[in-house]
Amino acid sequence: MAKILLVEDNELNRDMLSRRLSRRGYEVVIAVDGEEGIAHATGSSPDVILMDMSLPKVDGWEATRQIKANDATTSIPVIALTAHAMAGDREQALAAGCDDYDTKPIELDRLLAKIEAQLIRVGKAAPVK
Repeated sequence: MAKILLVEDNELNRDMLSRRLSRRGYEVVIAVDGEEGIAHATGSSPDVILMDMSLPKVDGWEATRQIKANDATTSIPVIALTAHAMAGDREQALAAGCDDYDTKPIELDRLLAKIEAQLIRVGKAAPVK
């Protein structure tokens, strides 16, 4: 079972997305801020990280930079989740170390395709639908 670390401070978004991912066969680990996200990336060994970019304590940009700078976590794919859909935001997320980018509100099928693409890229299997 592929493990996803969901780093999201908004309780409603976190609950909705974690339930939907769990129903699709993913194991979901939750972090509510950037500090927790960094700790779980190291301690939980997720296969993919879904990173909200607007987080308390340490924002998603900095959390991603720290995860990608750590030899133990650098290869974990990070997908940025953000309500920011302005020109240049995707490029900023990629520059911070994110492997992909998706906008809120989440369109589940689009996000699942991105998660599955990252799992394939790192040689992990996605759950059977």
